[in-house]
Amino acid sequence: MALAQDATQTDGDKYKVVLENECVRVLEYRDQPGDKTQQHRHPAFVLYALSPFERTLTLPDGKVLRRQFKAGEVMWSEAQTHIGANVGQTATHVLITELKSSPQGNQGCTKR
Repeated sequence: MALAQDATQTDGDKYKVVLENECVRVLEYRDQPGDKTQQHRHPAFVLYALSPFERTLTLPDGKVLRRQFKAGEVMWSEAQTHIGANVGQTATHVLITELKSSPQGNQGCTKR
């Protein structure tokens, strides 16, 4: 089975890179009720909900996770491959901070 692609490649209409450096990539994600993503991958990340929403995540093994967030909630996740679907009544609006491994450690991180 081929590796899942980067979210900005599979769903560029929903994911926007707002900051990227050697340590992190920050993505803004937006969708509407009923929207669904293609299968994609994320490295370990922190998600910050800017709006309340409800969605399902379908993992490669077929397991379905249901997630509900209130505005202001924060979640940590290990690396993950999934298909996301907005199954609620509200638009999704989140910031996702994906972690990168930097050969210089934190000293190599710069603002961009």
